[in-house]
Amino acid sequence: MVTGIGAVTPVGNDRESSWEALREGRSGVARITRFDPTGLPTRIAAEVKDFDPAAYLDRKRVRRSERFSQYAVAAAREAAQDAGLTDVEDPEGRIGVQINNAVAGFPGIEAATDTMHTEPRRVSPYFVSSVIPNMPACEVAIDLGVHGPVNASALACASGVHALLEARRTILAGEADVVIAGGTDSALTRVMFAGLSNMGALSANNDDPEHASKPFDAERDGFVFGEGAVVLVVESAEHAEARGAAPYMEVAGGALTSDAFHVSAPDPQGTFAEAAMRRALANAHVVPSEVDYICAHGTATRINDRLETRAIRAVYGEAADGLLVSAPKSMVGHMIGAAGALSSMVTALAIRDGVVPPTVNLGTPDPECDLDYVPNTARKAHVRTGVVNAFGFGGQNVVAVFREV
Repeated sequence: MVTGIGAVTPVGNDRESSWEALREGRSGVARITRFDPTGLPTRIAAEVKDFDPAAYLDRKRVRRSERFSQYAVAAAREAAQDAGLTDVEDPEGRIGVQINNAVAGFPGIEAATDTMHTEPRRVSPYFVSSVIPNMPACEVAIDLGVHGPVNASALACASGVHALLEARRTILAGEADVVIAGGTDSALTRVMFAGLSNMGALSANNDDPEHASKPFDAERDGFVFGEGAVVLVVESAEHAEARGAAPYMEVAGGALTSDAFHVSAPDPQGTFAEAAMRRALANAHVVPSEVDYICAHGTATRINDRLETRAIRAVYGEAADGLLVSAPKSMVGHMIGAAGALSSMVTALAIRDGVVPPTVNLGTPDPECDLDYVPNTARKAHVRTGVVNAFGFGGQNVVAVFREV
């Protein structure tokens, strides 16, 4: 069961403000302020705004940590408070943490490298501990004082939703009663943007940033880079019931597959993206006609959107025409390691409120993308079963199934 949710996103620094913005179709994309983007082909991003790490961490911890850890601590603290776990002690180590990411402390690595060239003795003694991939999970465990299994996995853009499935596995294996799970990333740097721009992955719609991210639109030209963290509290039904927790939804099942095709491009046949969808439904004991909503990967890249559409049609058959499908990346950009966790939050709140957020900027539909993407305006709907698709560099496919409780 999911019993708590916390968020730091490009459209809000908590769960409810983020959700309100998503329902209303507000974009968090603007010109980059984190660094000077002059001379780069892409000069826009979905940045987290007005975030003050000192509101969550003391001055020393702020100085010794990277933004991806700071976001994770803030989101995890909100999730724990939402779940009623803020003051819970864990003397037997039954509360675990699974905070995944994709690019770890990239800004810290870039900054330390620059310092190394001129003043090597000024490289922080906390440099290594601040940038390694497991640090957000460890910082969350320290902050909340929990002693169960602490893990971090990197599955590129599929990292965030994988955390929820790993939390479920940990609980079903009897290794924990509660797992604080989600994804985080913050890698807005010149080197990152130069590399992705040279790859041709990023939208270069610099003159109209709010409309730059166009999943499933015929005029899409790439994804918008984003950042943030979303954390969910996952716990066994028995544990939640015993303490009177009110669940948002059930983590019903999921599946992972690998394209084993290319380091960045998806398999053009979509065979194993389809396999992940089929296996996820089977693992959750759900048939296609029972699914009401798919929170799509929906990156706004030309190949990925078409492949995801084809895979959905292949797996869901006649039921595909009745599905609501939407892409939050149209508003928050691609939050990389946090993207799948954001989609999981969206699904939980769609189940709670009976509202599916829109895919904004969808004005000229691609004929090969022919599903109901809830264009531009949120829609009321009774969501009983929702699915999250996530596909990452290296061909990593992760699909999760969530159910109304």
